Amino acid sequence: MKTSSPHRHVLFVGLLLLAGGCVSGGAPLEVLRGPSPTGAITEEEFKALHTSPAEAPAMPHGQEVEIAGMKAYLSLPEDVKAPLPAVLVIPEQWGLGAHMRHWADRLAANGYAALAVDLYDGKVPATAAEALAWSRRLDPVRTMQSLKAAHAFLQDDARVRALRTGVLGWSVGGGWSLKAAMEIPELDAAVLYYANPVVTDVEALATIRASVLGIIAARDEVIRREEAWVLRDALDGAGVFHRMVELEGAHGFANPLDPGYDERSAAMAWAEASMFLEHHLRR
Repeated sequence: MKTSSPHRHVLFVGLLLLAGGCVSGGAPLEVLRGPSPTGAITEEEFKALHTSPAEAPAMPHGQEVEIAGMKAYLSLPEDVKAPLPAVLVIPEQWGLGAHMRHWADRLAANGYAALAVDLYDGKVPATAAEALAWSRRLDPVRTMQSLKAAHAFLQDDARVRALRTGVLGWSVGGGWSLKAAMEIPELDAAVLYYANPVVTDVEALATIRASVLGIIAARDEVIRREEAWVLRDALDGAGVFHRMVELEGAHGFANPLDPGYDERSAAMAWAEASMFLEHHLRR
């Protein structure tokens, strides 16, 4: 695992320091409290949700909602009342299918209100070519309006009433997560799994108020790893709190349905994301 060098703007300094330590300047680091590094649902359990027999598929725990004409999936933690920390979930190019619902449920198991949005108007692509085409046809203005409406829902809905919010996305959803952080100043955290595309304009990134975690796939065949590290330098220049982590695996390594799925790297990525959200959404 490769991470970016220590940076004076980094608030979350990683799993290796959870036992205690110092940040640059000698200030003691408080040990984070909360879920285990693997979260309430381990990677092995998460993988199993995707491999259930066809006659008995894993059932989602959340509910379908509609926000400003957009469909979405809301999953809430059990026996926990509002206000709740909340995560806006932006799917990869495959849209809001069972995989994204499992992700929302996974976040809910960790105590978050998780809202997975549907940017394809209720449709799920059947092929990789179709998924890629649909993701490229997303209207930027309409998509951002939908994401802003979804974020407002997390703040205003009586079941959530979020005081702290984050955004989490993969691939094209990771790219939109970065854009959401640029456009929604109320966000406290943004997690980008192999974001595509990345924004490297320092002036544009300077609008970000959230802390950013970027997870890079070392063998990414979709986005060159060098571009991801350019994003790190741009975030440096913009003064954005951030952490960049590089893990083994190809693009899509965190999706058990993807041919490039890598269980070990997926588990490590989720450990990073879980602790990052814990630190920035619960403090």
